[in-house]
Parts: sequence; structure tokens; C-alpha cells
Amino acid sequence: MEKLFIFDTTLRDGEQVPGCQLNTIEKIQVAKALEALGVDVIEAGFPISSPGDFNSVVEISKAVTWPTICALTRGVQKDIEVAAEALKFAKRKRIHTGLGTSEFHIKYKFNSTQDEILERAIAATKYAKKYVEDVEFYCEDAGRTDKVYLARVVEAVIKAGATVVNIPDTTGYCLPWEYGNKIKYLFENVKGIQNAIISTHCHNDLGMATANTMAGVMNGARQVEVTINGIGERAGNTSLEEIAMILKCHKGLEIETQLNTQKIYPISRLVSSLMNMPVQPNKAIVGRNAFAHSSGIHQDGVLKNRESYEIMDPKDVGIDENSIVLTARSGRAALKHRLSVLGVEVENGKLDSIYEEFLRLADRKKDINDDDVLVLAGMERSEQKRIKIDYLQVTSGVGVKAVASLGLIIAGEKFEAAASGNGPVDAAIKALKQIIKRNMTLQEFTIQAISRGSDDVGKVHMQVEHQGGIYYGFGANTDIIAASVEAYIDAINKFVK
Repeated sequence: MEKLFIFDTTLRDGEQVPGCQLNTIEKIQVAKALEALGVDVIEAGFPISSPGDFNSVVEISKAVTWPTICALTRGVQKDIEVAAEALKFAKRKRIHTGLGTSEFHIKYKFNSTQDEILERAIAATKYAKKYVEDVEFYCEDAGRTDKVYLARVVEAVIKAGATVVNIPDTTGYCLPWEYGNKIKYLFENVKGIQNAIISTHCHNDLGMATANTMAGVMNGARQVEVTINGIGERAGNTSLEEIAMILKCHKGLEIETQLNTQKIYPISRLVSSLMNMPVQPNKAIVGRNAFAHSSGIHQDGVLKNRESYEIMDPKDVGIDENSIVLTARSGRAALKHRLSVLGVEVENGKLDSIYEEFLRLADRKKDINDDDVLVLAGMERSEQKRIKIDYLQVTSGVGVKAVASLGLIIAGEKFEAAASGNGPVDAAIKALKQIIKRNMTLQEFTIQAISRGSDDVGKVHMQVEHQGGIYYGFGANTDIIAASVEAYIDAINKFVK
């Protein structure tokens, strides 16, 4: 069995999704979960991009032990110097540097030539090599790069000291056979290619990220760059869980990873919860319908023999087939078990407050699903915020002007306001603005139901502009007006000191 190295970029490429930014503590939580999962490399951030990213790379380097910690740079000396400084505490460190190699990048992005870019690639690799032994070079937009020129670049950076060379399909343009042939061409035409690991990094713009990644692996690539739940810019990246389970199901490929696949589902839910990014129900491996059977024929077949309609055992990805169904009659132990399965560990004191909210929700809903439980855990975390809702009362209807009365607790002090508006949400937010006298503009407002039913929990995402900065807020409640105010307050909490 040949080993495939798993390079996880959830905390770098995945976190570039608008509204999904994590603070350093949350990033460390995800990094530790990735370490427990068994990934080989964690791309912890882009240190020069912001003080927050720099600090996250530093703290993640301290927090995890055996995965290689990788920092992204452009092919610029200052970027590389800052990355090296951020990695100073890492037990195993890697600098990931590179340049665009397609004509689109060379001509329009850099206003340069192939020869000049080749020299810059060599220089960046050699400069990174001064700081770390493990240097990865990325040929950005390799998917649209001429294969002959791409081979020249790959050969040159390996000669300059690159230990890994990344061949990204940056725009998600390639078809699987095209991408596979590109990797095959490199192995047949690059001198010294055996001295480096060839890596895939595929995007999902045309829905082929996983297929392209597997095409690369089948043609010799031995590192895959992936994210939990396939999150990432635009349509996302290759899903870690899909690659892991493809290899587990197709043992005849004789390629393996060191992942503990039973930890896939818990980390999927953890990332979804922390980033406020729901997993689509029909998502392969980790979607809530991935192991659901509604057809009578399917149900009968699965009951007689699971393999009739399932190619994977749910337990192999951390899903308990005999899951505990939560109702208003469930106790604290059942709730704690479900939170643990979802990757959320809580102390008894915090569990009590979550359980009280759980009972109130259970009285209003027919059943409680996993997303509801994660929302409840998030509600508990929100209790630590500076601004909290004390009460909200709204009057609205046909032919009646909407009026909202709102009470807030700000740093322990109570404030009240009332306002009318064009609908109950508008009235409630106007009342909020009377108390929080800041120049704020609502840029985006999205409402999403978690499952189905008029008693369902609604999730609200907001984007608020304040003094030139953009802040994202999240709220969840069976009352969509309350969820909207919670989301607005969540955004305000991020800029009010």
C-alpha cells in the first residue's frame, strides 16, 4: 500500500469564504481536531495577510504536535520572511510559496514573461529554503498552464530545493482526463521528479474537484490538498471526507491514508458550527441524508443486509446508526452524548444552561435534530457577549403598523427602546439602532430554515457595514424576528468595545 499525504487547508483556503472567519481560539480547536483526525499537513494561514493570520499560525504551531504546520506566501521575500517568523514554534514546518504560471497570470496579472516568472520561481524557492528544509511550491492556475512550460517550472523548482510541488486547478476548469494527463506528463518529462512529492489542489467550480483530485492521484500525485466539507472560495475545494472514503471503499487502488475516518463526522459538524456554514443535506459522506433511506424498497433491503444499498458503514465515518432520538423527555445524559457525537464537549455547568434551552425548544418542536443541538450550543456561547437581548415584543399584522419594543443588556446595564417600521423585522432593528447609536448599514440579510416545518429553527446571516469595515452576524431561533435581532447583535458585538 502506498501512502497518500493529506494536506488540509480548511484554516486557510476554507476560511476565505465570506462570513466564515474564525478567531484564534476557534482555529486552534479545529487544528486539534485535524490532528486527532490524522492529517499530515495543516495549512494554518497566510501570515503576511493580517496580524490575526500571523498570530493564528504562531498559536497553532504551539498547540499541535506531530502534523506539519504550513504557512502560505506569495513568491515575495517579505512574505517568506514573515511566514518563517510565524512558524518559529512549529515542530515540523513548511513554507508554501509560489507564482501564477498560466498565460492569464503571466500576461495580465504580472505583466511579465515566461522566462522572468521561471527565474522568480527559482528565487522564491531558494529563499524559502534558507529558512526551512520543507518547501512547497505552487504553480498557480496550473490547470490552464501549457504543460511544456509547466514541466520547465516544476523541474526548476525541484532543482532549487522544493520538496513538494503543488499543481493547482485554481479555477476548477479542468476535466478529470485533462488534469490526470497533466500529472502524467510531468512524471514522464520532468527530470528529478522523484525527488519531490507532486500535490493536487482542485477547486469545484464545475463540480469536478474530487474527480480531478483522484485523476491526479491515479497518475502519480501523492499529496492531496483538501478541506473539511469541501469548503473554500467560490464553489469550494476538494472534500477531505470524499477522498478518504473513496480510498477506503476502493482498497484495490492500494493507496492509503493515516486518517481515523471515524472522526470525520464530528469534525464536519464542528467546522459547520464554528463557521456558521450548513452542510447541504445530500452532501456525500457527511450530509444528513447520506445514510438516510426513505424508499420502502431501500428500507427493506437495508434491514435485510446493509450492503444492499450502502457501500460504507456509517460507523466508519463516525455516525452512530443507533442514534439517540432527542425529545422533551430526554435527560441531560442524552443531550451530552449527542453533543459529544457532534464534536462539542461541554462542562456540567454549561450543560445545565444548554439543557434548559433544549427543553424550551423541545416543547415547541416535534423533534430535535443535530443542527438544533448545535444551535443550542452556539446560543450558550453567545451568552458571553457584551450585548444581549433582555426582551423583544413585536406587534404586526395586515392593516396594522408594525411596532417593536426591545430591551437590551449591555455590559450588565439595561436599555429599552420602541420603534415602528415597514414590517416586524424592520421595526425591531430600528429599535435596536435607537439603543446602539452607531452608523451601521445592513449590507446582506439571509434567512434559512434548518429542516422543514412551521415550528423549525430559522437561521439568519447578516452582513453589517460600520466605519468601512464589514462584520458578519448569525442568529437562530424558532422566532425569525428574534433570530434577525440576534444576528444583528452578533455583528455589533464584533465591533463594539
